[in-house]
Amino acid sequence: MKYSTTTMWEAVIQKNTSFDGLFYYGVKTVGVFCKPSCKSKDPLIKNTVFFETKQQALDAGFRPCKRCRPDLDEFDPLADLAMEMKAIIDNYYFERRNLSNKLEQLGATRNHLFLVFKQQYGMSPMEYRNEIRIERAKELLMNNEVSIIEIAQEIGFDSLPSFYAFFRKHVGKTPKEYRRGDIS
Repeated sequence: MKYSTTTMWEAVIQKNTSFDGLFYYGVKTVGVFCKPSCKSKDPLIKNTVFFETKQQALDAGFRPCKRCRPDLDEFDPLADLAMEMKAIIDNYYFERRNLSNKLEQLGATRNHLFLVFKQQYGMSPMEYRNEIRIERAKELLMNNEVSIIEIAQEIGFDSLPSFYAFFRKHVGKTPKEYRRGDIS
């Protein structure tokens, strides 16, 4: 073994992701092996056995944990969920109702989606949506042939005053000032 039993046990108790793939642990009482970061209940040390590879754990008669999936190299369902959310927001940022419906189809509560997205990207889904809307508005404002009301509608605003308030809040100037290049 590359690591001492004490080091591996500490990694298991701390659910340390930096040890994932470097060793695995099996729980004798249930016949399952896990990654060190597995979120399942901590086993008793007397019921724990350590393995350098997945194959050693399988050869010893342990089956993969269904929670942490040590048998799969890339298993991160929360990252997958966050990526799905991001794709939905990218495609429906301008349509509030469709955006809500598509996010509901992911089958998780709003709170869970919020937490997963924030953990993965460091911002809430709404902050990300606002960022997209601002960037798209700035891009469209560079084209003088597109009216400000058309820009507001394209990024999902039903009224010009709400678009102006939103833009000023996030950019520090009105869309008209931004288009003119006003520095103030």
